[in-house]
Amino acid sequence: MSRLNSFGAIFSFAIEMEEKLIGYYQSLGDSEKAEAAESRKEKLERSRRENVVEITLEPIDGLEASDYELNLADTSEAGQKALAQIAAQFYSDTAPKINVRQAQRVLERCGKEHAEG
Repeated sequence: MSRLNSFGAIFSFAIEMEEKLIGYYQSLGDSEKAEAAESRKEKLERSRRENVVEITLEPIDGLEASDYELNLADTSEAGQKALAQIAAQFYSDTAPKINVRQAQRVLERCGKEHAEG
């Protein structure tokens, strides 16, 4: 079980999740959603780079990667909706735990995109 207990761990998990979603949507032939996932991944990478100096090393509690596992095998409409809900929940849960407002906003925007998606 992987703990999401730091700024770096949360952003690494988010970037990896978006990478998985890029491949998932490409395999479905949904280039619009794949491009949206690519855009979110790039925003997350940029935010991680720009804010790594500003973060404190305070531990983050209460987040487990296993709570946000994606079922990439389910390509049904319901499966796609479930993925979006899991991703939106991840961003909703993690954003308030980040102590750098700019990075927090990036997570909030990613979650909003998944919720609207």
